[in-house]
Amino acid sequence: NSPWGTAERQLMAARLKRCVVRRRDGPEQHGVAASCLRELRDKACGVLAIDKAREPITLVLAEDGTIVDDEDYFLCLPSDTKFVALAKDEKWSSKSLDSGTSWLSESADEVDSATEKWKQLARQLKDDLSNIILMSEEDLQVLIDVPRSDLAEELGQSETKIQVLQDTLQQVLDRREEERQSRQLLELYLEALKTEDSILSKAAEREAAPRKEMDVVDTGTSSTDTSARRALSDQVLAALKEKPAPELCLDSQDLELVLKEDAAALASALGWDKQKAGALQEACDQELSKRLKQVQALHSLRSTSKGKKTLPWGDWPSAKRKK
Repeated sequence: NSPWGTAERQLMAARLKRCVVRRRDGPEQHGVAASCLRELRDKACGVLAIDKAREPITLVLAEDGTIVDDEDYFLCLPSDTKFVALAKDEKWSSKSLDSGTSWLSESADEVDSATEKWKQLARQLKDDLSNIILMSEEDLQVLIDVPRSDLAEELGQSETKIQVLQDTLQQVLDRREEERQSRQLLELYLEALKTEDSILSKAAEREAAPRKEMDVVDTGTSSTDTSARRALSDQVLAALKEKPAPELCLDSQDLELVLKEDAAALASALGWDKQKAGALQEACDQELSKRLKQVQALHSLRSTSKGKKTLPWGDWPSAKRKK
């Protein structure tokens, strides 16, 4: 209980590195803390119940099978590095022969891909915060859901600034949702006027005839339909077809792909008439132009800010979500 004993324990805790160990064909993972490679081997043998006759074990990186036998290399590895403990005569393999192994299961692959995705998005923000404007709603939500400590470590910022960043991302997401709801209300209002106004009703009937003719023509344009489906992913086509104001949920790259599509091919792929597809492309064009103008405005402000190459993190406003 002496101050010297407390200081010694704190020093030892600071030297410990968090690690995750498992056997080659075992699904169970164990977390251990070690200050050196030898201590990690001893603890791994204990928690994994490796027989003394099968020691000494070899520790390899679970990611690619790299043998870790150098103390300095071990100290350079980040916390929570995953190791595979190989007993005598065992060799590392990227695919386990044990069908029950969950280490390389599809669920683990999905987790790794999700982790890689948020890290890619985080690197985009590290290069330029104005990329927030160009991101899709799905990408924004991915970054909002990342644990604050992980995002702070990836971006090299304090957790306080990361909280401001995530609040800003939430504000951007909320604004897009508010805009979508406003457009839905406007569409409902116009639809109500259309049903009550006899002139608009007659105009709708006149437009019905060319639509039927166009449908007959479009039945022979399967090649344009196929080309549109090749250029636009099923996910983008589903968003365009099902979501209200779909231009708000797409990222800028997908908006550009929609604009490049031939209106007839896009209409055929979506099962719409050409006029509706043209209106969608116009909405995508307006949304893309608005985002690019916002980015240009931010870049213009940045160029006058003492020649800084990136937007200063401290300049982002303290985020308080508007109800």
